[in-house]
This record gives sequence, structure tokens and C-alpha cells, in this order.
Amino acid sequence: MADEVLTSRDGAVLTITFNRPEVYNAFNRELHVALRDALTDAAHASVRAVVITGAGKGFCAGQDLKEFGSVAGTVDEALEETYHPNVRLVRSLAKPVIAAVNGPAAGAGLSFACACDVRVASSAATFVPGFVGIGLIPDAGGTWFIHRLLGFSRAFEWMTSNRRLSAAEALEWGLVSEVVPAGEFEARIAELAAEWAARPTLAIGRTKRLFEHAYDAALEAQLALEAELQRESVGTADFAEGVNAFLEKRSPVFTGT
Repeated sequence: MADEVLTSRDGAVLTITFNRPEVYNAFNRELHVALRDALTDAAHASVRAVVITGAGKGFCAGQDLKEFGSVAGTVDEALEETYHPNVRLVRSLAKPVIAAVNGPAAGAGLSFACACDVRVASSAATFVPGFVGIGLIPDAGGTWFIHRLLGFSRAFEWMTSNRRLSAAEALEWGLVSEVVPAGEFEARIAELAAEWAARPTLAIGRTKRLFEHAYDAALEAQLALEAELQRESVGTADFAEGVNAFLEKRSPVFTGT
């Protein structure tokens, strides 16, 4: 795997780190390729939680504009070759994906953080739409994710203003679920990721699928999918363990099976 992305394992937690700190981890073609490899590896059943973060002072500054002018083909073709596969991979992972936003997230870096299931911010994090500042529109799924997180009116106003959002404001808006002092951030992320990894992974993955489906599903279609996935879930070892633990008045030990 290329040096543009680093991976590490701590038990069932896989951490994926954007590793271009000299440019605040801006996306280039090599980073996209390495990220795709890492996300593909994250699908392995032994991985029960994924953390995505950035090296150095930034999470991800979005597209590396120095590379932008040399992109072969049209912009829409380039997006389909680079950003889109990785966004789809994050959404297809049947396990929690946590964006550990350690510093600035801007442009497509913001879009990518919002593609993750959970966002936790360092007090040093900031969130910047970016695109409108250079006369572009949000891409990499930004409009799809952000309007669902914030609501149409607030999302539209923010994404067309280029206003820099602090970590505290992001928490107030519901863009992130927690803000952690910068000096405690790494330890808190490790703690949170371990908690997620200890949960019943198959149930989490199926819940993720249900929430995705619910965005544009009719009630009857949602009820049918819930019933189908519940039928699969009652046959899992985690369900048996959960019931036994409840009856025995102890904490369950889930295995993700």
C-alpha cells in the first residue's frame, strides 16, 4: 500500500490515516488508489470498526489543486474514477466507520467525513465547504450527505457561504457527535473505536443498510426489509449471546458473528 495512506490494527479496529501532512492530506490520485485498497481490506470480517483520520495537523483539505489541472479526461470522469468508488466503499462497509476529524476538513475532505457513519472532532478541527470559494459546487457526495445531516435550509446556506465552522459549532449543529480536547483526542478515539468494535457487528451493519434504504423507501418496503434482516439476525451467535446475557444479568460479549 502506498505511503499516501497508512493503516494499523488494534484488535478488531482498523485505522486508516491520510498521510500527506505537508498539504493537509489533500487528495491526489495516489491517495485515492491507496485509500481504495485500505477500504477493501476493511471489509474483512475480522475488522469490526474502522477509523479514518489524518496525519499531522489536518484531516483532509480536499482536492490537491496542483494536480487538478493535469487530470486526464473530463472532471466527471475523474470523479467517477477517484472519489466515487471510495465513497461507495465507505457506505457499503457493514460495520461502523468513524471519521476522527483531527484538524481542518475542507472541500472533498468535508464530503468524505460526512460519508462516514460517525464524526468525532478534535477541538482543533474546523469544517469548511471550500468548493464555493473557488467557484465550484460540492462533489464527492457532499450535497447528499450534508443535507441529510443538517437539513436542506442550513446545509444550502452553509455550503454556499464558505463559512468556516468551528468544532463547537459543528457539535451544536449535529455535524459531529462529540468534541474532544486536542491533547486527549487520540486516546478518546481509541476508546470509542474499541467500544464500537465490541458491539454486535452484523446488527450494526444491517442497521446501517436499513437507514440507507429508509431515505427514499415507502413504508411497506421498509417493513419488508426490516423483517428480512431481522430473520437473518435472529440466527446469529450475537443474538443468542445477547439473550443469554440478558437472562443471566451480565454484560454480553459479542463476537460479530
